[in-house]
Amino acid sequence: QVQLVESGGGLVQPGGSLGLSCAASGNIFSVYGMGWYRQAPGKQRELVATITSDGNTNYLDSVKGRFTVSRDNAKNTMFLQMNSLKPEDTAVYYCNADVRQRNQLLYANYWGQGTQVTVSS
Repeated sequence: QVQLVESGGGLVQPGGSLGLSCAASGNIFSVYGMGWYRQAPGKQRELVATITSDGNTNYLDSVKGRFTVSRDNAKNTMFLQMNSLKPEDTAVYYCNADVRQRNQLLYANYWGQGTQVTVSS
């Protein structure tokens, strides 16, 4: 079993900053790609940022220069630092990861439960 648990969401004013964390735990042999997605009310879930195990990153165009994704491979944890937040960043943010369990040969994809980020004055 593998669990992804996000933390760090909350309410922040426009222009403010917020940091999210995603910790993977359980029967883990290795974690490959990890990513942050978000889903605003009435909208489809969209990919915000990804990071591979060797640190390669990609970002949604609208968050480039404002968001930074990073990870601690030793702790199977991923972070998202969000700066200069805008009301349109308001969404539930989900953690996603490709995880290989011990005694397994293949990677499987997992989701966290989501954490609410609200940007409002």
